[in-house]
Amino acid sequence: MNELMTKSLAQIVTGNHRTAAIFEKYHLDFCCKGKRSLEQACNEQNIATNELLAELESISSAPVTGTAGFPFDQLTLTQLSNYIVSTHHAYVKGELPQLFSYIEKVAAKHGERHPELYKIFELVVAIKEEMELHMRKEEQILFPRIQEIENIATQDKESPQLNINYLQSPISVMEQEHDHAGALTAEIRQLTSNYTAPPDACTTYKLLFASLQAFETDLHQHVHLENNILFPKAIELFQHLNEVRMN
Repeated sequence: MNELMTKSLAQIVTGNHRTAAIFEKYHLDFCCKGKRSLEQACNEQNIATNELLAELESISSAPVTGTAGFPFDQLTLTQLSNYIVSTHHAYVKGELPQLFSYIEKVAAKHGERHPELYKIFELVVAIKEEMELHMRKEEQILFPRIQEIENIATQDKESPQLNINYLQSPISVMEQEHDHAGALTAEIRQLTSNYTAPPDACTTYKLLFASLQAFETDLHQHVHLENNILFPKAIELFQHLNEVRMN
């Protein structure tokens, strides 16, 4: 398993999505910072590798079920972007209003005893506003451009003279927004002591923390599929089309 140490976190998760759960446990960012090698990531956070490697080996040798071994990197760009919209965007759109409702109630009821809830409320509001705009930009601008480039390639159409910024500019904006969303959820994790509800937490309080943790986990998978698979493949295809047009 030592060869895993030289692989990037993104490569490991792409090969088996169940390994994401291990990285979540150790707070290793495989989405926004997925290009780091496992060795580099462990060194940065002073993580002993023996136990981590044992857990990765155990989960990798277990029978593959569900989407754990699904080859997302083998999907077409259109298939992958459609999957992201129908799975992750749909989840975010359904979950954010519920999260807002939970934190609004819990902060009002428990905020005096747990003032960190007021800051969590602000962070949830920021995430909600930013993610709603972010997803609209992906669905209305970036993803259609990616699909347009793929259609040109697959249908052997003449490639238009498009500057690389046609894709790179919106991708750069999306990656920056991914980083910010990740920072907001990381701050929530810190404020909640890794989503540990206090002894006096009511049922809604506990449900809020569980929902926030699930939201962060989904966000990491969501960003991983875009930053580490969809966007690099789209840029690679665009550059290939430009090379073909120039030859």
